[in-house]
Amino acid sequence: MEGSRRHALQYQRFTRLDRTLHIGMIVSFISLALTGMTLKFSYTAWAAFLARRLGGYEGAGFIHRSAALLMFGLFVVHLWDLNRKRIKEHGGSILKLVFGPASMLFNKRDLLEFIGTLKWFVGAGPRPRYGRWTYWEKFDYFAVFWGIFIIGSTGLMLWFPVLFTTVLPGWLINVATIIHSDEALLATGFIFTVHFFNTHLRPEKFPMDTVVFTGRMSVAEFKRDKPAEY
Repeated sequence: MEGSRRHALQYQRFTRLDRTLHIGMIVSFISLALTGMTLKFSYTAWAAFLARRLGGYEGAGFIHRSAALLMFGLFVVHLWDLNRKRIKEHGGSILKLVFGPASMLFNKRDLLEFIGTLKWFVGAGPRPRYGRWTYWEKFDYFAVFWGIFIIGSTGLMLWFPVLFTTVLPGWLINVATIIHSDEALLATGFIFTVHFFNTHLRPEKFPMDTVVFTGRMSVAEFKRDKPAEY
């Protein structure tokens, strides 16, 4: 009885807002990837087939821009939430938010854990005692900031070329096309390989890590995955 009660204990890792934002990010990203790759490879048979199911290339473009607006909105809400946490949990201090124990910024500990992980992979050392955030989780997190800045800004340039070329030279639209297309392909490849492996396909998580959907993980899993935070 005592053992089953202990097994039932859960640790709250993500808030309802965190989970909602992540689900919204999944919807927007998959929509962007699906329609974007269809437009990028429009000369292929599979892209033409898919485009017809999406209402033609005009329909795919509409879905693409709508998903982009959703992602921009999610990003703004996340920034608002960070500011709320700064006021509520850190007494209004930006330094505590940025450099506190739950900070997403890379630090010396991440470098040591990265080296320790490589040693662990080859049997040259123990598994690192990971804390609140691992180095790969932080990388995934800031990849979104990079994507919003690079892919988002160039996407806006392609969406409103007349507006942007009133203050910028016209050749930058061609540059924006290349950057937007190639960075998006890189992001899509990363998400469906590296991110999926780190999150879902690792032996201890396979076939899926549900914590970002439920917000909770068992205490036993918490103790194993995040021993330093535990």
